[in-house]
Amino acid sequence: MNTKTQIRNDWTRAEIQEIYHQPLLELVYRAATIHREFHHPGEVQVCTLLSVKTGGCPEDCSYCGQAARYHTGIKVKALMSKTDVVAIAQRAKDAGSSRFCMAAAWREVRDNRDFENILEMVKGVNDIGLEVCCTLGMLSESQAERLQEAGLYAYNHNLDTSEEHYQEIISTRTFNDRLSTLNHVRKAGLSVCSGGIIGLGETHADRINMLHTLSTLPRHPESVPVNALARVKGTPLADLPKVDSWEMTRMIATARILMPKSMVRLSAGRAEMSTEEQSWCFMAGANSIFTSESEELLVTPNPRLDDDRKMFEVLGLKPMEKKVPKD
Repeated sequence: MNTKTQIRNDWTRAEIQEIYHQPLLELVYRAATIHREFHHPGEVQVCTLLSVKTGGCPEDCSYCGQAARYHTGIKVKALMSKTDVVAIAQRAKDAGSSRFCMAAAWREVRDNRDFENILEMVKGVNDIGLEVCCTLGMLSESQAERLQEAGLYAYNHNLDTSEEHYQEIISTRTFNDRLSTLNHVRKAGLSVCSGGIIGLGETHADRINMLHTLSTLPRHPESVPVNALARVKGTPLADLPKVDSWEMTRMIATARILMPKSMVRLSAGRAEMSTEEQSWCFMAGANSIFTSESEELLVTPNPRLDDDRKMFEVLGLKPMEKKVPKD
């Protein structure tokens, strides 16, 4: 593929601010042009996200319904069995998913029986020919290496917001803790999945600063999820306003321009967006979505698979096939 856009890791905040604040139509046009340089515009990576251990997390992330300290009515569920997880992964593959992500509501990975079980799940899902992703909280260098050896393809660890706004949202870990985990993931040779959430009460400057952190990493994350706050009753941020879909479009377009080769994932918040609103995000450079067997993304609403199929048909999109060789 012939490309003329240079991949840069030296963006300045001023440059990102100028891109972000462009008139929306101009911004989307620029992002769509760059998107077509590096990606097939008619393909979208379909990723299935499964909560393999739900609720009871000791963290205090203000947006999260799985934090034990908030009364959200979410039922705590112990770690699932490998057999059940692999069966769900197979159904996801049959439905068109090429990546399967397993999420556990932990603050950090501990070297115990649960982690050994996760490693077995990774092996099982890898064996059926899916890209395997995990999001398990903070991770040490040796744990990242063990996941890689088991066949893990990618690890998700979102920055959530800017370093400046971070302590307003989470106090039980630091922004640097996030960066350390990303460094361990990269060092182990795993693909990095890291993005953030908008609608947390942050400013436009916070969004720009978060994108600056991501786009100036030594290597851009291979996947950048852009989430709109899913307001969960019982959490401190439950009463914040719904994120405007144009704000999502603006974030996705800016991320696409800054990180041309990355998969930009339209993630949480899709359940409150119409096909028309989502189509603007695809035009702006989003080329990945999350699906799940239920109408939930972890513990928040998500479109049904049938709705996504109809949307793909209307927009002329097709699921992307797995592009990494099976070990």
